[in-house]
Amino acid sequence: MLGQLVLAAVAANLAIAQTYPPDDVDILVKKSLSKLKEYLSKYPQGNCTLENAIRRKEWGDLTKQERKAYTDAVLCLQSKPALTSAEAPGAKSRFDDYVVVHIQQTPRNHASTFFLPWHRYYIWHYENALRTECGYKGYQPYWNWARYANDPVNSPVFNGDEYSMSGDGSYVPHEGITFPSMPVESRVLPPGGGGGCVTTGPFKNMTVNIGPLLPSLSGLPRNPQADGLGWNPRCLRRDVNKHAAALTTTNYTYDLITNNNHVYWFQTVMEGQFDEGKLGVHAGGHYTISGDPGGDFYVSPGDPMFWLHHSQIDRLWWIWQMQDLETRLSQVSMTKTMYNNPPSENGTLDDVSNLGVLAGDVKVRDLMSTMGGMGGRLCYIYE
Repeated sequence: MLGQLVLAAVAANLAIAQTYPPDDVDILVKKSLSKLKEYLSKYPQGNCTLENAIRRKEWGDLTKQERKAYTDAVLCLQSKPALTSAEAPGAKSRFDDYVVVHIQQTPRNHASTFFLPWHRYYIWHYENALRTECGYKGYQPYWNWARYANDPVNSPVFNGDEYSMSGDGSYVPHEGITFPSMPVESRVLPPGGGGGCVTTGPFKNMTVNIGPLLPSLSGLPRNPQADGLGWNPRCLRRDVNKHAAALTTTNYTYDLITNNNHVYWFQTVMEGQFDEGKLGVHAGGHYTISGDPGGDFYVSPGDPMFWLHHSQIDRLWWIWQMQDLETRLSQVSMTKTMYNNPPSENGTLDDVSNLGVLAGDVKVRDLMSTMGGMGGRLCYIYE
């Protein structure tokens, strides 16, 4: 009887999320929620309140069962037939549909007005697909890079157990990543300890179907189509990179939120100032995952870790907005094309974003707030 009780206690402990000490950004969130509460008291957002808002949680704060429920739902989405196969022969699943949309819209939705609001829409739609098509009861988790930046490969995100997002790739000799537009002294990001196929965790048997287009690894099989949308089956590869992770620590995220008073600078610093040798936390997170397709600017949603990474991007924007809600919930900047190439006019709140065949047009203004945006369909905060 005593032995059974001990086993039951061990099983119960396995279900409990690990406790992590709050960092400066976590503390800032606690302080900022009072600003959000005050704002909502002055400007109610329909039926969306702090009491009924969805809580998106950090991966390490989920129980092991909650983590597995999430990865099971992603695997489910990967098992369902694609909706985009007519325009993208390489798309074999509903999961691939989201990769197709990202490839098609990358030149519009990066380094432009649409970067932050479009990705908010994109993540929400993916979260909704996991829930409505695969029976997932939870919500989209995020990856707080700073928690694990010193040793990402041994974190609950990448440790390769059944409750992780799968591990690093097996080691194969490979070169670092070169950024031609950066100064010579900071042009090369040293390689990590992986580079090969992922062999552990829930996605160890995953097939990557689309791309590459702009790979960070050499020697990958070329896609049969120039647009990267042809069928090109291969293993999921990663190169979990502590050098990139070092660019996502709390000092970077806290400074990003507190030292940039206009969305132009917030987004510019976040996405990276490559001519100054600064990758930014956006690129830092992507290249912490790296590999194929995680290190491919266009095809990166093909690694399931993308969705946790970009939820953290959305979280930082949400925190930044809370510092001055009356101004920042309506503040947009930049032009309508990536790095204004080709030249385009400045974007506005009345411009629209869509998800191709997956979802129709939504105005930028309806994506600015997580509390009541899109006619109340957006109603969430981050814990």
